[in-house]
Amino acid sequence: MKFDIVVVGGGPAGMAAALKSSEFGYRVALVESSERLGGILLRSIHTGFGLHYFKENLTGGEFSDRLVRKIEKENIEIFLNSYLEKIENGRNKKMKLTTSEGIKEIEAQAVIFATGAREKNRFEIGILGDRTSGIYTAGEAQAMMDLYGILPGERILIVGSGDAGLIMARRFALEGCEVVGVVEILPHPGWSMRNVAQCLYDFDIPLLLEHRVVEIRGRKRVEKALVENLRTGERRWVECDTVIIAAGLIPKVKKLKKIGAEMDEKTGGPIVDEYFQTSVSGIFAAGNCVMINDLVDYAVEQGETAARGADLYIRKLIPKNMREIIAGKYIRYFIPQRVVGDEPFFLYGRIKKEIRDAKIILNGNVIHGIPMARASEMFRFKIRIKIENPTILEAEGEDYTKSEEYGKEEYLNLKRTLITVVPCRNGDLPVVSVKTDKPIPKKLLRDAMRFLSEVEVEAPKEIGDIVVKNILNTGADVVITRRCSKL
Repeated sequence: MKFDIVVVGGGPAGMAAALKSSEFGYRVALVESSERLGGILLRSIHTGFGLHYFKENLTGGEFSDRLVRKIEKENIEIFLNSYLEKIENGRNKKMKLTTSEGIKEIEAQAVIFATGAREKNRFEIGILGDRTSGIYTAGEAQAMMDLYGILPGERILIVGSGDAGLIMARRFALEGCEVVGVVEILPHPGWSMRNVAQCLYDFDIPLLLEHRVVEIRGRKRVEKALVENLRTGERRWVECDTVIIAAGLIPKVKKLKKIGAEMDEKTGGPIVDEYFQTSVSGIFAAGNCVMINDLVDYAVEQGETAARGADLYIRKLIPKNMREIIAGKYIRYFIPQRVVGDEPFFLYGRIKKEIRDAKIILNGNVIHGIPMARASEMFRFKIRIKIENPTILEAEGEDYTKSEEYGKEEYLNLKRTLITVVPCRNGDLPVVSVKTDKPIPKKLLRDAMRFLSEVEVEAPKEIGDIVVKNILNTGADVVITRRCSKL
């Protein structure tokens, strides 16, 4: 089968790339290894998605559903349960897919990789000990709870304070589990203080900065974990029955490496230009397989940019005046690493340390200001480069480490949106995600959870369907946030 553009990966970046490619009038194929489109969004029932792209605060399911509904209206060939076995580079890219219907061979003029990222496991972060049950990555725990309604444990220790670690801490607390601590190796949280306030302070969950888990012990199941204070060297055993590894993501780039794409050791992904073309002509990449993004909105934006790049490539219009961007003072990493044209583009990146009144500088000129730049948060802004090599990107500002004060305002906010799952009879999944359509008092969160523990719905259900009206007389309705089809 011949296509103009093949997109590998059916998560947010891949769906966006396929949609934009189809809008350009190309014949498009979308290859996804799982049984449904959505990627990480399927198990992300929390809000915080779509603030940039849709200008709304959506759950992962709501965000995914909007993209899926658009795809269903386009003439896009979708290969589910399909794995890219092999790709041969040339004027046309030839690919071999392993599908549920057997081997299929396809080819395209351009290929966009949106393969996402995988989670680090315990051994990659140096946690020794017994190979016992009760050790999960954050994504595995999310899938168990938010897709299948299975609670992984009761006394939980979480490794990592990034978005996944904090979100899981809150989920476990709302489900009535005891979260004994969130362990972070760095001197600052891995996510914003606003989210630390919402996920940890609300539930009195300890955040252990500059600590690490050394080993895990247990016979049939986790019994305890050895935690070390990196400042003092003191070690202590923490009793728990479950350890959640939320220590970050690694871009999935195996196929890109095989076809010779140059890699950036700092991002873990391929080196790309402003059109997200890799060093291999006609091969593009977007989303978390290029750089781990803070927001799904950014991954979608990158998918659309890669589609525009593929369009220019097919029409032989991509500029070739390549210039390198070099990381200077305080810059940890960024994308794109190369520029080939002179049109404005988005620059994404991270700094090495917290800086107040930060200035992003390009060849001595201030091009962007950030009131409070944190190592745990991406920067993103639009620039235009008309400068010859070398182009040096750096940052400057006042060192600042007291970021806790930035979480106080959120901590003092007395209302929260409740997010959870309820059983769904005769559905394609055993549970369906729900939320309150407006924030409710924090003090009522656990009462609302107890109320919803007695609620069950019948498939099919659509996003926005009301499950409970005016829960606990708060004025908020509980609504469906992920489609549930009838078996």
